[in-house]
Amino acid sequence: MAVDQELVDAAIELTRRRFPGQEWAGAAALRLDDGTVLTSTAPEPPNNAVRVCHETGAICEAYKLDRKVVASVCVTFADDGSGFWVLAPCGVCQERLFAYGPDVEVGVPVPEDPTRWRTLKLRDVQPHWFARVFPDETWTYQQP
Repeated sequence: MAVDQELVDAAIELTRRRFPGQEWAGAAALRLDDGTVLTSTAPEPPNNAVRVCHETGAICEAYKLDRKVVASVCVTFADDGSGFWVLAPCGVCQERLFAYGPDVEVGVPVPEDPTRWRTLKLRDVQPHWFARVFPDETWTYQQP
C-alpha cells in the first residue's frame, strides 16, 4: 500500500498537536500490513550524538506488535511559510525499513516542491543498496 494522504496527514497532525507554534518540527507515520497507522516523533536530547529519527518510535512499535511495515513518511514544518515538507528517509531509516523488505513504500519530496510528494519503493530510493546483489527471493535479513 502506497504512502497516501491519510498517512501524510497523520504525521502532520502529530506535529501540530505535539509542537504547536514551533518553527521547525516534524513527525513520521508508518502503515502496517494490517492497515494500522503508527506515528512518532523524536525527542531533542542535549547531546546531538544520541538523537534518533522521527520514524524510530513507530518502527520500534511495529516490531513490538510483530507487524510488518509497508509504508512510511516523514514530514517537517518549514518555517519559511510554505507549510509541511515531506522528507525521504535518511540512510539509517532506510536500513531500518529495509528489514521489512525492498518493497516498503516511502514518501519522497518532489524535487521542485518539497510540499508535494510521491511514493517510491525502497529498492528505487536506494538503487545501489548493498543487498541489491542478492536475488529478491534470497533476502539477507528476515525480521524475527
